[in-house]
Amino acid sequence: MQQITKVRPLRHWSAALAALATMVAGPAHACRMTVAPTLEDVRYADVVVIGRIDKYRIIRDESSRRRMLLSPHLSPDMRKMYADPKQGLLSDYAHFDIQVDEVLLGKAGARISVTWDNSTFGEPDRMAPGQYLIALRRPGSLSPPLRGPSATIIPSPDRNALTILQAPCSSAFIFNVDSDQARAIRKILYARAH
Repeated sequence: MQQITKVRPLRHWSAALAALATMVAGPAHACRMTVAPTLEDVRYADVVVIGRIDKYRIIRDESSRRRMLLSPHLSPDMRKMYADPKQGLLSDYAHFDIQVDEVLLGKAGARISVTWDNSTFGEPDRMAPGQYLIALRRPGSLSPPLRGPSATIIPSPDRNALTILQAPCSSAFIFNVDSDQARAIRKILYARAH
């Protein structure tokens, strides 16, 4: 996403606000289309575990909301949107713990704390209970390439926490442990190890 460093005339404010409006989660997404995950992207993972999601919560980007609401040039519709406590922004992210049952790749303790910035589509409000196969990467490590025609990529919200592996414009590597995707990823990891 292009950053605006100087804004002089008022007409530039409307362009800046329009660009920021695209960062709002909901019906308008940062990707033009969703693409199926490429399961071989698991090679970008630093850690892959089987576990249960606990303490799942959405962390709202309140500073971005405050910054936008302070703008005297914000339209009434945009002001209403940024003031709405139920409206998500692409800079919001999920934070949760994983109770680890099995480590398939890398090293992980019995419980790990992770972030998920699903910036291209927004995060779900909650996760269903159950066991998941979850692939994670360290912030700053290589990530899968762009799989769609466009994306908004936001830096990891916590440089010290593992984050969910996800190619821009594709699904996150969080799969029900009994799914076809989880079985295929196990096979990929096994083949890679042998």
